Order: sequence, then C-alpha cells, then structure tokens
Amino acid sequence: MFSFSEIKKSLLISLWFMFLTFPIMVIRVNTIYKTIEWRWDRMIMVGVGSFFLSFLWRFFIGKKETGKKKTDTGEVQQLTWIQRLTENKKIYLPSLVAISVFVVLFPFVFSMYQTNIMTTALIYVVVGLGLNIVVGLAGLLDLGYVAFYAVGAYTYALLNQHFGLGFWTVLPLGAAMGFMFGVILGFPVLRLRGDYLAIVTLGFGEIIRLILENWNAFSSGPSGIANIPRPGLFGLHLSLHQNIIYMYFIMIGLAIFTIFIVGRLQDSRLGRAWIALREDEVACQAMGIDKTRTKLSAFALGATWAGMGGVMFAAKTTFINPASFTIWESIIILCVVVIGGMGSVLGVICGAMVLILLPEYLRAFSEYRMLLFGAILVIMMVFRPEGIISNVRKTYKFEGLKDNNKDNS
Repeated sequence: MFSFSEIKKSLLISLWFMFLTFPIMVIRVNTIYKTIEWRWDRMIMVGVGSFFLSFLWRFFIGKKETGKKKTDTGEVQQLTWIQRLTENKKIYLPSLVAISVFVVLFPFVFSMYQTNIMTTALIYVVVGLGLNIVVGLAGLLDLGYVAFYAVGAYTYALLNQHFGLGFWTVLPLGAAMGFMFGVILGFPVLRLRGDYLAIVTLGFGEIIRLILENWNAFSSGPSGIANIPRPGLFGLHLSLHQNIIYMYFIMIGLAIFTIFIVGRLQDSRLGRAWIALREDEVACQAMGIDKTRTKLSAFALGATWAGMGGVMFAAKTTFINPASFTIWESIIILCVVVIGGMGSVLGVICGAMVLILLPEYLRAFSEYRMLLFGAILVIMMVFRPEGIISNVRKTYKFEGLKDNNKDNS
C-alpha cells in the first residue's frame, strides 16, 4: 500500500507538470479571429496522467531496489530466462527450428517494404556485433565507429565507379580496408582510455566525414555517388523485388557468419584477453597480456565488420553521400550494443531489431513516434541497464583435485 507521503509526492509532481505545460496545453490563441481558447480538459488530463505515472514509476523503482538488495545479500540466485531457455533442449531446439523457418519464409510472406527494413536491421546486426568487440568485450568506448562504415561504403562505390569491380569482389576488400583503418585509429589511442578515448575516436569519425564532404575530386563531395549496382547473381537480371529478396538472404548469410566468428572470438584466448582488458587494464597488463596487441586487434577486427556492413549499405541504397555517416549513426550503433546487452551476441541482435524496427512500426503515431521511441529508451536504461539480454559471466569448476584425492584414498 502507498503511504500518505507518496501520495503527496505524486500530487506535487502532477501540479508541477500542470504548471509547466499550462502555456502549451491550455492556452490556444486564434490569430485570425484574435480570440483565446482555454482548454481546461487538457490540463486535467496532464494532471491525472502525471499523478498515476509518478505512482507507477516509484513503484517499479522500489521493486527494482528490493530485487537488487536481495541479489546483493545472496537471497536470489536464479538463472536468467535466456539461460533456462538454452539449457532446456525441449524448448531450445524447437524454438530454433521455428525461428529458422520464419526467417526463410519472411520475404515471401511479408511485403517488399517489410523485407527492406528487415535487411537494414540485419546490416545493423552485423555492424553492431563488430562494435560489440570494441565496446562490449574490450571495453573501449568508440564514438567514431561510423567512419569504418563509411570506408566500406565508399570503397565499393569508388572501386565500382573507377574500375568496374562488382559487389562480391569488393566485399572482402571493404573488410580489408576497414581492418586497415582500424589499425590506423588504434595506434594513436593505445595510451588513452575512458572519456579521452571517446573524444579522440569522435574526432576521427568527424575527420573522415569532412574529408568525404570536402574532397570533391575524390568522393564527389556532398553530391555523393549514385547508380551503385546491387549484388549480382551469376549474371542474371533480377527485378527490384527479386533483388531485395536476394539482398535479404545475403544479409542472413553474412549475419550468421558474423555471429559464428564473433562467438568463436569471444570464447578464444584473444576474447578472454579483451574481457580482462575491459575489467581492469592495469591487472590485465600485470598478468602478462600484451595490451598493445589486444587493443589493436579489437579496433581492427571491430572495424572489419563495419567495412563489410558499409559495402552492403552502399549496395542496398545504390546512393551514398557524407550525410549518411554522421555521428548520429555512431550513436545508433552504440545504442544497439548498450541496449541489447554489452558483450552479448544475442543481446546485440535483439537490440538491432528493437532500435531499427521499432521506429518504423511507430510511424502510425506520426509526430509522436520519436517521443515514444525516446521514452522507451529511457525506461529501458532505468529498469534494465544491463540490456535486453545481459551477457552471462561464465564460471569454470576444477574437479581434478577431488578425483586425485579419491584415487589416493
């Protein structure tokens, strides 16, 4: 039950909201007839709505704090729902089969528009998994990640424009260019961390964008590059609808390949070195891990997937210009990783699906869709800061000593 003090707090909050929104929600001036319309019903709606929302907000905050205290004191030691799902083979395997069937049938069941935005979401899955290596595993805050995305896109556009190279030829070249630029960025920031690292990577992203925008002879400047060909299929002529389906399945294959490689990297010796670097850089170095090589490999391998995603983005849109690679894109990709769950492969996939598909499906709310989108992000960060699917810390048990004791007895 709520106490009188909590009711009083909610009442004060509702009065404060009514005061703040009074000029906007209540007063309406008709400049043609020079009259003022007083919309008191809206003020009542604001007051009642803010009163109940503040009630709900503090209720859920209280539940969250109670759960946190129980966890800290060891009262709650439960597996997450994703752990229970993966450990229960009777649920996991049929779910995996159902998802696979849905993915294969998706472009044939849904419209071309739905398939197109799903392809965009899959591009963000690949790029997000690349940034997950840098931010989620190695703990290096990179705000200029979109620069590698731009490098991949312009690699395809320029090589096709000047040398006539096709998509499949440029795809590995885009990955190689991303890798090279990742190393170039990695060297100057080896001694930096935290806010300083974020500022330097942000500057690097802006440098790349400004070069593309002002070097007209190289990148065509703000006009961009048009008529970029879509991926070919053994020389066959594909219609627009067929090409969209074809690109969708290319992205499915590329996403599966990325998930496999990133998963293997995460469980490898290099992946454990990244996690050690994220947890404590000084302790990591003290344990004999080469910090220079570990940071460079994180930047280079993360940029590789951004380069591949950029090639796919250029092939999908058939037109690119520097306006497509602003800092906002870096923030969106970073949000995919943070909201999905840093270090979690499945979390990044869910984060990309939510952040890319949600604004599209909120178009029904017209001008309120970005307001709703922002509110959902705020609520998500307050009540689940670890992400949609948090990364599960693996535990290892050594039972060899117990076996030796049995043998000795």
